[in-house]
Amino acid sequence: MTKRSWIILGTAIPALAFIALLAWASFKSGGNPGGLGVNNEFGQVEINTGSAHGFELELLSSPIPNQDTLNFSQLRGKVVLLDFWASWCGPCRQEAATLVQVYQEYRDKDVEFVGIDIWDGRQDALNHIELFDVAYPNGIDSAGTIAIDYGVKGIPEKIFISRGGDIAKKFVGPISAPALRTVLDELLGETP
Repeated sequence: MTKRSWIILGTAIPALAFIALLAWASFKSGGNPGGLGVNNEFGQVEINTGSAHGFELELLSSPIPNQDTLNFSQLRGKVVLLDFWASWCGPCRQEAATLVQVYQEYRDKDVEFVGIDIWDGRQDALNHIELFDVAYPNGIDSAGTIAIDYGVKGIPEKIFISRGGDIAKKFVGPISAPALRTVLDELLGETP
């Protein structure tokens, strides 16, 4: 082989490997609207319904003093919103004020929001919670097990759980206050 052939081959193989990696990642992510990991556009996603997965979450913040962990069993009988987010995620920051506002409206109506920080550092997550004055429980899923159990492929993602403990809906991207209220009202209207 000539020197020129080696140069072409040495350039082509890494380029093809990179293209293959991007194609694999896009396929693996389910073609999330925001690309790999970040969901920039809002939309409902088809999910397998059924019983919600139990978990224990190490809390970063909680409205209950001295509460260090949250066990899923503590949420039984409530409509639950699991919000998967990270401090560096633009769409997560975009929707933060909306989530805080709607949580304040629904907190006394058998509704609980649980923020689950993934792909983030502890201090960055705490800074985000303080910056947006988040009052609902927030924890860090450092091992990623909760995100895996719920099929999270990007952020922000929201999983809604009925009062009966079943997975009801999944949304990706930043949610608006009217859309969030509609889903909560629908789930509150169902009998457990």
